[in-house]
Amino acid sequence: MQYMTNRFLLIFFAVLLCAETAAASVAQIKGVRMWASPESTRLVIDLSHAVEHRLSRLSNPERVVIDVNQAKLPGPIANLDYKKGAISDIRSANKKQNKVRLVLDLKHKVHPKSFLLKPNSKYGYRLVIDLEKVSNKTHSSTLKIIKSVNSSKKRDLIVAIDAGHGGDDPGARGPRGTKEKHVVLAIARKLRDMVNKKPGMKAVMIRNGDYYISLRGRTKKARKLNADIFISIHADAFKNPKAHGSSVFILSSRGATSEAAKWLAKKENEADLVGGVSLDDKDDMLAKMLLDLSQTATIEASNSAASRILSRLTRIGDTHKNRVERAGFVVLKSPDIPSLLVETGFISNPKEEKLLRSASYQKKLAGAILSGVDGYFRQYPIPGTIYANETVVKPLNRKIVSSAMKKSVHKHKVVRGDTLSGISKRYQVSMSAIKKVNKMKNNTLYLGKFLSIPRS
Repeated sequence: MQYMTNRFLLIFFAVLLCAETAAASVAQIKGVRMWASPESTRLVIDLSHAVEHRLSRLSNPERVVIDVNQAKLPGPIANLDYKKGAISDIRSANKKQNKVRLVLDLKHKVHPKSFLLKPNSKYGYRLVIDLEKVSNKTHSSTLKIIKSVNSSKKRDLIVAIDAGHGGDDPGARGPRGTKEKHVVLAIARKLRDMVNKKPGMKAVMIRNGDYYISLRGRTKKARKLNADIFISIHADAFKNPKAHGSSVFILSSRGATSEAAKWLAKKENEADLVGGVSLDDKDDMLAKMLLDLSQTATIEASNSAASRILSRLTRIGDTHKNRVERAGFVVLKSPDIPSLLVETGFISNPKEEKLLRSASYQKKLAGAILSGVDGYFRQYPIPGTIYANETVVKPLNRKIVSSAMKKSVHKHKVVRGDTLSGISKRYQVSMSAIKKVNKMKNNTLYLGKFLSIPRS
């Protein structure tokens, strides 16, 4: 009898343990958050631990269904604003066998994508659903037509302004709780307003609200907007609160090499343009040569613009280093758009956090960035833009022309960030011709020296 009692108790506790284990393995849905951008909507489901899920898209009407296995939803989903974005409503229910079903009613057709994120220092497990808007526009396979630079109608320079982070990615956080995503958006908007007041320039915002855009999505948008320069704005952070100063970054050579490999790998599937040239119909050797030429020129242009911005930043505050830094940031990897990243200061430093929160200091930062960009394009104007200072050359007699051909027609003062190849590109004169006229033995340039630029 005692044996049967013990056996019964053993079975009872085993069943109870299994029930507790099963209950413990069911993930709790802690909350649902949503951000909407003009191009996509992101839904984030906060979870107590990892889950398996299934996503499907249904039509007539358009909706997305997410089944989350071994999960439980404590109550209905509330406090979401459906005014913006692709979602008009979310219906939810706890199904049998510990399954939660979410039905997203949509305003229009989307490309859905989902993935699970592991915990980090800020969040636990998250199930992310991205809904990319499907464009109704038909895309032509032909290359865009580039107007002649001799056209009488000049265009504005397009400045792409990228406020870092956004949405469920707040970026760094200051001692007072200041979020990087809010500070950099405020600076970006001030820069936008200044650029649009500048004759010959037009600003386009990569992010103009509190929503997430992928790193590749940012450069892709800049290309769609035909940007002439891409400026990403951030605020730095470090474990030592004494770290201070602004910085300017351009793409490193290692980052350029890895990006070139990716472009060459996908050139057969995409007709992306590099410097106005399509790679999809070129053989591997020619495509690599074109890409290398484009990347080299782009990095040189980025460095020249970045040097000018860094110089302007020194006038309003401390800089972290006295030179332009290089890194493999994804947002800097456009092979055909000069790109730079400005770290406006250390938000982890109490003093700089206070400055970054100040509207007047934000305006100073925006002004320094604009001044650097303006200085760069004044020295290296893009043909066909209002910045291109084209002059009408009056007819001269043969003796005057012959004399002018023998003499240099321009003097160029070497400034920080200049390279011989960049100067060659600027004046459309070969490097060897510049070296010959100036009796240069190598490509080394000296700050403040005047170079004679021969007629091309």
